[in-house]
Amino acid sequence: MAVEKVNSLMEGLKVNGDTDNASHDTGFEDLEYQRGFGNHFSTEVLKGALPVGQNSPLKCPYGLYAEQISGTAFTVPRMHNQRSWLYRIKPSVTHEPFHPREPTHERLVSDFSSTSAASVTPTQLRWKPSPVPEAETNFIDGLSTVCGSGSPFLRHGYAVHMYTANISMEGCAFANADGDLLIVPQLGRLWIKTEMGKLEVKPGELVVLQLGIRFAIELPDGPSRGYVVEVFSGHFQLPDLGPIGANGLADPRDFLTPKAWFEEKSFGTGGFTVIHKFGGALFDAKQDFSPFNVVAWHGNYAPYKYNLKKFCPFNTVLFDHADPSINTVLTVPSEKPGVAVVDFVVFPPRWSVAEHTFRPPYFHRNCMSEFMGLIYGMYEGKADGFVPGGASLHNCMTPHGVDTATYERTICEDPKPSKIPDHALAFMFESSLIPRVTPWALNSPQRDPDYYKCWIGLRSHFDRTNEPEAEDS
Repeated sequence: MAVEKVNSLMEGLKVNGDTDNASHDTGFEDLEYQRGFGNHFSTEVLKGALPVGQNSPLKCPYGLYAEQISGTAFTVPRMHNQRSWLYRIKPSVTHEPFHPREPTHERLVSDFSSTSAASVTPTQLRWKPSPVPEAETNFIDGLSTVCGSGSPFLRHGYAVHMYTANISMEGCAFANADGDLLIVPQLGRLWIKTEMGKLEVKPGELVVLQLGIRFAIELPDGPSRGYVVEVFSGHFQLPDLGPIGANGLADPRDFLTPKAWFEEKSFGTGGFTVIHKFGGALFDAKQDFSPFNVVAWHGNYAPYKYNLKKFCPFNTVLFDHADPSINTVLTVPSEKPGVAVVDFVVFPPRWSVAEHTFRPPYFHRNCMSEFMGLIYGMYEGKADGFVPGGASLHNCMTPHGVDTATYERTICEDPKPSKIPDHALAFMFESSLIPRVTPWALNSPQRDPDYYKCWIGLRSHFDRTNEPEAEDS
């Protein structure tokens, strides 16, 4: 009876347009979002679907089921507590038993607590873009782990993956019980169905899909490629601004969360597959309905996306080069103040105006480990070899910096104000943890064995006869 009532009301909504998200019948092109980072949202497709005054009434409106999803422990301080209440046609528990997914996903690694899955190397590493596979490959099957540290069993650490895919996820959904996923598409848009609604994510944007939330990814532009960081140690948050003040970097209002949307589909006995990542392994469970059947929800635990063009950068205006931490978009802090398990850092278009300064990134050795990717354009620190869709890894205390061509060009040019162009966008996953690198990444044909040569040409400019002029003290 409840299902019949929902069907009847849906037919009325198609005529009257009385819905919180009118786009739920029109695909992904005209999606509307809720704004704000970490806000407590309330959204419903059918008017009155959200219970009033309580979360779990004896009988929910329209005969829906109440279901809570918790992203944090019940007893964490209120300011850190994350949870949402979902009101759905059928509860997510309605599925057959989980079974190990066959065949196993050998390129997907999550547990780095032993050397059997990955190994350490201090050598600078760089990869060319991965080609789109010839065989039909969806987002999940197209994930390949590059490196990581820690373990989901310990709820501490992270993993970096890259993905290449050429088909949409059909008849299946994915949920990660190991950690949050931050996805950065580089080639092709992603149309993402989640339990909380739909998102369209373009190259130049990021999306965060939190622990446990079920989703499916469609590829409207065909082949797609990008980067993923998986975090086992809690959730992303905005960095503290400190002396910067109240404004700048990523503005909370520019983060977008979907409005409620649902589909009521029957797939027959065992016709839909829920793929569950748990302890680094994949499991399948069969059910006969779509998991995207949430008619209303409220809470502060939900996926979100962010357009990196909205980032407001800060920069040096007189001399020297700012540390990359000034470009942090999101962070997962560790138990040590000021130290991150993972920082997501962006290098956006901006003006370089510092006087008597080597403006590109300086040569350095860092206690953090840095994985870099390039979404489009050219990175300011590399004149050649680092291309869109590629990646590099510079581990803890491994020296790195600009290549020979960039250095020689920079010290010879007149340092007039210049702009890092609008068509250039690079980013970095930075971590205080030392990552192990997977065999797939070390043995990949896309790995550049000559990466070290970009620094071999750095020659000595030392001249003991060229005494500098005295400066004012």
